[in-house]
Amino acid sequence: MRIIELYRQKVPLLSLEIFPPRMAYPLESVFDTVQELKKLNPAYISVTYGAGGSNRERTVEIAARVKKEYGIEAQAHLTCIGHRQEDIKNILARLNREGICNIMALRGDIPEDEPEFDSSRQEYHYAFELIRDIRAAYGDSFGIAAAAHPEGHPECPRLKDDIFHLKNKADNGVDFLITQLFFDNRIFFDFWERCQATGINCPVIPGIMPVLNAGQIKRMIYLCGASMPARLLKLVDKYEKEPADMEKAGIDYASQQIKELLENAVAGVHLYSMNKPRQISEIVYNIGLAYPGKD
Repeated sequence: MRIIELYRQKVPLLSLEIFPPRMAYPLESVFDTVQELKKLNPAYISVTYGAGGSNRERTVEIAARVKKEYGIEAQAHLTCIGHRQEDIKNILARLNREGICNIMALRGDIPEDEPEFDSSRQEYHYAFELIRDIRAAYGDSFGIAAAAHPEGHPECPRLKDDIFHLKNKADNGVDFLITQLFFDNRIFFDFWERCQATGINCPVIPGIMPVLNAGQIKRMIYLCGASMPARLLKLVDKYEKEPADMEKAGIDYASQQIKELLENAVAGVHLYSMNKPRQISEIVYNIGLAYPGKD
């Protein structure tokens, strides 16, 4: 089922993101996480893609097993940077064979460990080109989501220009958008209004990453360009050297953030699980969007 059909039911959905283990670790380790997350009754699970497609095969295999073995709709991330159009055709054919009908279409990060990488020589430069090609080849067979940046893409100096690029994604066939992390709901609400004013009428799903570790979240903020409100900054400064207290404070902060979003009629919430099912389960229990079940 295309995920957009679930959002059309007008019931707030819980979705979760997981990532493949690094190649040095066994693939099976991620399925312990999936087994625990299944108890939360997510509408779908999204599986990320390594930089430059480094975890491509694992992404496809995990997504296929999430759907076939766990009975959860799966969304496979697909990045186009560094891929030729022929590569994309082959990947789409593999996804189609595996019964994966939902894709998160992304440009992807430029490989930092490849100094000879030349962006100007790539066949794909923007996510909308990937979205366009998927729709041209498969019509509505695939459900397509794309990323949105409430505070603007780090590589785009003006939010106005970034909204224009987002509109381009929508016009080329995106079903819905999932935002990158943010910590101030006012930023999301302002962004949502800008999308609507620009004619972006598809669902915009807030993506939430709980602050469970001070060092980790500072790195993510650096990579994504997200700002940290004073209240959260105080929590990080207060508990930076107290991991257990930092985790508890982060769970509480994310829970309150999500509750406010749900009170303002968002179509759903997308939680970046970081493969931490215990902490994610606490948040989901707190917000009442779904409840942990039993084996």
